Amino acid sequence: MTASPTSPATRAAKIGLVSISDRASQGIYEDKGLPGLRAWLDSAITSPWAGVERLIPDEQDRIAQTLINLVDHEGCDLVFTTGGTGPAARDVTPEATRAVADRELPGFGEQMRQISLHYVPTAILSRQVGVTRGKAMIINLPGQPKSIAETLGGVRSADGKILVHGIFAAIPYGLELMGGPSILTNDAVCAAFRPKK
Repeated sequence: MTASPTSPATRAAKIGLVSISDRASQGIYEDKGLPGLRAWLDSAITSPWAGVERLIPDEQDRIAQTLINLVDHEGCDLVFTTGGTGPAARDVTPEATRAVADRELPGFGEQMRQISLHYVPTAILSRQVGVTRGKAMIINLPGQPKSIAETLGGVRSADGKILVHGIFAAIPYGLELMGGPSILTNDAVCAAFRPKK
């Protein structure tokens, strides 16, 4: 049986990309979170997808409203945030994310810190979370392009073997379980895991 063009299996995924930074949102410096995130997704995803980008300040209510808008009104299946996950007073992304969540997916935060600890000991200061809202996932990422790529793609040895899986490997199957679209990936960048049938 062939899936209809609008069925979850065939439609393009809609992905929200949110960079959270007081200074970048004010134009004091150039935002690097959105370009870094989009570049990684372009290299990793081989099926059709559309991005919806937002650049906003570190304000909890603004972050929460942006996440609600992206999921409830823009129809995003997946939302990534970058920035605002440390211990500083202005780092309120996890609080805003939890405030709009239906359920938390604690494995995402655990895995992101495990990956980052391969590179910096300060990874234990990160408070990144992954949650669901309706049929969408919302996941907090670091703010720097290098860290974004490491978190999504994982840790590899010099010969390219995966030492620690990146979080994106679990996302396509997770979205399918939630009734979302199928996302296909470039295995050389990030092999999406799906159970053998």
